[in-house]
Amino acid sequence: MINKELQKRILSSIILIPTVIFFILMGSFFFIFFLGVFFLFASYEWIKMSKNQFKFIGILYLLFCSYSALVLRDRGADLLFFVILICISTDVGGYVFGKIFKGPKLIKISPNKTYAGMVGSFILSIIAGLLFVNLLLADSNFFYLYSQYFGGFPTNDDFWILIFILLISAVSQIGDLVISYFKRLAKIKNTGNIIPGHGGLLDRVDGIIFAIPIAVIFYNFEACYVSKLLCSNNGLLNFVLINF
Repeated sequence: MINKELQKRILSSIILIPTVIFFILMGSFFFIFFLGVFFLFASYEWIKMSKNQFKFIGILYLLFCSYSALVLRDRGADLLFFVILICISTDVGGYVFGKIFKGPKLIKISPNKTYAGMVGSFILSIIAGLLFVNLLLADSNFFYLYSQYFGGFPTNDDFWILIFILLISAVSQIGDLVISYFKRLAKIKNTGNIIPGHGGLLDRVDGIIFAIPIAVIFYNFEACYVSKLLCSNNGLLNFVLINF
């Protein structure tokens, strides 16, 4: 029998995943509305959790992250989906490998994190990322049918794709640890309870909110210095909207 907490987690995921996919695919003002709702709820959780000196900085960062997600979607839905997939795979890989292999603890601020989990995070993120690129983006028929959602992926070079995956996975894990640190300071287990079975919103997107701005910078790096196809005056820090 599946316990009630797991039932809640599964049901929440069944509702949330299609909802997120819908708003990302729709883009435009639909996605802006989605990001606005995210920012309000995430800010509320942060204000409740953080100490006074960090409240304003955290809210500014969440605003910056929300805008970065808009920039990433502006470059292409495929790029945003890819980053989210890597972050989710990182979480799942860390959890599964940590449970199976256990072993030495990674860091005190997050007692459940292990070195085995860290390795598992990288392994599963690489598998998921390469499958996404080679099965979805390499399918010319699929690309043709849904071309309006594609074109943002920064490179076709396997080496740079691997670097991109490892970078996003590493940043996602760091983001997880950062939020864990602030939860530990606040002496709470979850940042909230808005998502049944999952806890708070920040519990679920702790890695994503740090990975998205880095993904924009990597996109700019690849465009400017690897492909040398497009480079604005802002270079790596080009967060200008193109299509919105």
